[in-house]
Amino acid sequence: MRKFLVLTVTLCSSTFGLFAQKADERLQDAARVVHEIMDTPDKGIPQDLLNKAYCVAVVPGVKKAAFIVGASYGKGFVICRRHHAGWGAPAAIRMEGGSFGFQIGGSDTDVVMLIMNEHGMKELDKSKFTLGGDASVAAGPVGRTAAADTDAYMSAEILSWSRTKGVFAGIALKGATLRSDKDDNNELYGQPLVSHDILMTTLAVPAAARPLITELDRYSMHKNGADRSQ
Repeated sequence: MRKFLVLTVTLCSSTFGLFAQKADERLQDAARVVHEIMDTPDKGIPQDLLNKAYCVAVVPGVKKAAFIVGASYGKGFVICRRHHAGWGAPAAIRMEGGSFGFQIGGSDTDVVMLIMNEHGMKELDKSKFTLGGDASVAAGPVGRTAAADTDAYMSAEILSWSRTKGVFAGIALKGATLRSDKDDNNELYGQPLVSHDILMTTLAVPAAARPLITELDRYSMHKNGADRSQ
């Protein structure tokens, strides 16, 4: 019982830290996560998958603690391509999920997701949707030059990866939910917007999002084939 209380307090304290962090600081963390993952070619996300992705979601520092019943919570951003005009404005999201099992311990995990087709992208317009329910999700392959043409990767609408204590690997996030974060969007845009109001619109990109867009441009091509990875 004492261990349960300690872990509960730890999770609550970590979650409070997420709320205390400002949206622009979290955008900087998202840019750092993309850079650190992609700057290690043999352990990064395959280049061709990033080139083909319609959208990218980055949730840095997901808080996870478990004792009998596991729980996880994170705040991050999703950003989509504007046809052939590059990456658009980011929408703030919250990721919530639970896992059941006899687990003891806690961890901070960076999560990256690629949305690979138009249907998956449209699901992001919802105020809330479930991975593996509203959109199919699969663990992504690791290595920027890794083969990414298997049926699982070709058919999944969302591919996902996680990094914990420096270990980067594909992870299936079935059952986790993504929802709009109106509070963080209000910080960035001055209005409590939802994802539908931001993604695939002409909304101006806030200055705080420039580092994230710079990193995505560095390691990916635009849809029209202009290589930005050099």
